[in-house]
Amino acid sequence: MKPIKPIVVIPTYNERDNLEMLARQILSLDPALQLLVVDDNSPDGTGDVAEALAAETGRVTVLHRKGKLGLGSAYREGFARALALGADVVVQMDADFSHDPAVIPYFFAEMKQSDLVIGSRYLNGVSVVNWPLRRLMLSYFASVYTRVITGLTISDCTSGFKCFRAETLKAVDLTKICSDGYSFQIEMNYRCKEKGLRISEVPIIFIDRHAGTSKMSKRIVREAVVMVWKLKFGSLLRCLLPKERV
Repeated sequence: MKPIKPIVVIPTYNERDNLEMLARQILSLDPALQLLVVDDNSPDGTGDVAEALAAETGRVTVLHRKGKLGLGSAYREGFARALALGADVVVQMDADFSHDPAVIPYFFAEMKQSDLVIGSRYLNGVSVVNWPLRRLMLSYFASVYTRVITGLTISDCTSGFKCFRAETLKAVDLTKICSDGYSFQIEMNYRCKEKGLRISEVPIIFIDRHAGTSKMSKRIVREAVVMVWKLKFGSLLRCLLPKERV
C-alpha cells in the first residue's frame, strides 16, 4: 500500500532536545509524509519548536493542549485530528528516538495486507537496547500476561510504534477508548482484534531514550494490569448479553 496522505502523530512533553532532528528525519523519508505534533504545553518550549517547523516546512501541524493530560488522550486527539486532515494512514511513534523513523517505509509495505501494523521488540527474540533488566522484564512479561488474559496473538502487546489505516481508527471508535499509557496500546490492539481486523508485526530495534525523561510510572503499570481484565470481561458480556443491555 502506497499511502496517499500518511500522517505521523507524535505526542510531546518536554521533547525540545529531540523534536527538530526527529521531524527532519521523518519528513526526509517521503515528500508525502506529514507530521502532527500533539504538545501538552511543554514548559521547555517544545511547542514553539514545533510551530517553527510548521512555518518552515508546511508539512507540520501542531495541536496545543492545555497541560499534561496523558498519552492515551494525546493519541485520541491526535488520531482524530489526523483523520480530519484527510489521512489515509496514521503512524504513531514516540519523540525520543526510541523508535527509528527508518522503519516507517516498512510499515507502509506491510499495510498491503494489514489494517494495523505493530513495530515489535520481541518478534525475533528481544531487540531492546539500553534498558535495565528490570524494565525489560516488566515490558516482556506485560506482553505475556496480556496474551494469556486477552487471547491476543501479538508478540509485543505494549509497543507504541504502530501504523493504522484510517478505516481502522474509524472502526474502533476512538471516543470509546478510555485508557492511557501501556493500557492504551493494549486496548487499541484488543479493539482491532474484536473487529476482526488484520494485525501484523514487523521487527524493530528499540533504543532507550537519549534525551529527556521517561514517562513511565507505577500508575501506568497498575492501569495496564487492570485493563486487560476489563477488556476480557467486557468482551464476555458482549457475547452473553443482548446488545441493548451492554
